[in-house]
Amino acid sequence: MPDGLFLSHNSQIGVVVRRMPPLEGLPVRVDVVRGLRDRRGPVHAGSFLRERRIALDCTRAELPRILVHEVAHFIWLRLGNAVRRSYEDVVRAEIAGAARGELGWSAEWRKAGLDARDIAARTRRWREYCCESFCDTAAWLFSGVARHREFTLGAGRRRGRRAWFAEVLSQRTLSI
Repeated sequence: MPDGLFLSHNSQIGVVVRRMPPLEGLPVRVDVVRGLRDRRGPVHAGSFLRERRIALDCTRAELPRILVHEVAHFIWLRLGNAVRRSYEDVVRAEIAGAARGELGWSAEWRKAGLDARDIAARTRRWREYCCESFCDTAAWLFSGVARHREFTLGAGRRRGRRAWFAEVLSQRTLSI
């Protein structure tokens, strides 16, 4: 982890980030913001990519999973179209195979709102689902949280996602 990657007095953040693949990039500020909400209601966190800032409103127990998810938004942004489409192929195949479940609520509710047209046309809803699915998968892989009620994707599909992450991301430093 480069010095100054995260500006925070919380040592738990450093522990979480060290579980992730190597990261490089300008500093990202992490703030605690009580009462955090979006247009749908209360949320645990938000990433403000242009501001290079993450706002958290979660418990200490939830922090590892939520923080990795938010850092993954910065990674997703910089992966490039070919890598993002490769991940889309993974989740498209899961859906074609009638896979149920996800690795976090942010992807789960978006997945439930998709229809065949979204997938075929790569609509905004599809692309947002893919981003959230990527971030939830990263959180499942790197947070150190072995079990969570939001980890509902079947074991076989989890193996497929783990393999994609290992093949595509494990041999590189990730830009944030």
